[in-house]
Amino acid sequence: MPGIWETHMTFSQRSRSLFKTIAVVLALALPTALAISSADARVGGGMSSGSRGSRTYSAPPSTTTAPGSTSQFNRTYTQPGAGMNSAAAAPARGGLFGRAGGFMGGLAAGFLGAGLLGMLFGGGLFGGLGGLSSIIGLIIQIALVVLVVRLAMSWWQRRHSPQAAYANADASAGPGPQTNYRSGLGGGGLGGGLGGFGFGANNAPLEIKPDDYEAFERLLGEIQTAWSNEDVAKLHTLATPEMVSYFEQDLAQNRARNVVNKTSNVKLLQGDLAEAWREGETDYATVALRFALTDKTVDRNTGAIVAGSEQPGEATEIWTFARRPNGGWELSAIQQAN
Repeated sequence: MPGIWETHMTFSQRSRSLFKTIAVVLALALPTALAISSADARVGGGMSSGSRGSRTYSAPPSTTTAPGSTSQFNRTYTQPGAGMNSAAAAPARGGLFGRAGGFMGGLAAGFLGAGLLGMLFGGGLFGGLGGLSSIIGLIIQIALVVLVVRLAMSWWQRRHSPQAAYANADASAGPGPQTNYRSGLGGGGLGGGLGGFGFGANNAPLEIKPDDYEAFERLLGEIQTAWSNEDVAKLHTLATPEMVSYFEQDLAQNRARNVVNKTSNVKLLQGDLAEAWREGETDYATVALRFALTDKTVDRNTGAIVAGSEQPGEATEIWTFARRPNGGWELSAIQQAN
């Protein structure tokens, strides 16, 4: 009965090809998923959230602490204004990697179309692509293209982000980031009160004084502690209502997963001022922070660690603080450094 054996062998080969392809896809996707989950634990969820006044859609200047580009906001209440950079203001982008279209969207549609045609005409889910070797080769080619494009985009952003940040600045915009004269790896200096902050000539229109740097360092620790304790009332005294609303969303998601994120041993290692300015009666200061912390997520019932570890790690973020008349500094935004 050769016909039965041939049919069985063909089916087995297709099954093995399908399983191998799924294994390849999972192998490529799993490291990315693990990296995202570990980065999303600490306060702010590893995302860029909040507002920087009229500069929300302008990238902060690079600094010694954060020399690369800064991620655009994933969450913000601020709507693009008429005077803002229209290219930077677009929250969703098309083109090569756009969410709603562009080259990658068309490529995904091509994958799906080829697979469906293969199923309809008896070639299997991946028959329309010419077998397992074609799929692996195409995945490798796509990965190489994505790597090259990402490197090119990163290089371009590093060259042009500082200039773009000032392209639409108003008359009160500062001339650039202040010089960081020391790395501050644990350290005193200036009476030991500034921890890891380095600051220079204070030539921005809004003068940032040593007391302000002390406030920024204090807020870094207090916000992490309040987040770890899920103390929303305390967070309301340390951050703007917008930022607290994001914290509440993230805490609600943790409760739904029956976990709690614990951050401890927070220590500022290095920090410097990116820019400081005044809008109306509100002062803004954007600072780059590199800090150490122990970041772990535990089960609420058993206390078992489900993400992170007891080992200390480091993070570099760009925090923007706002201060209104007769008030102190509050956290207004967190952005991720690329």
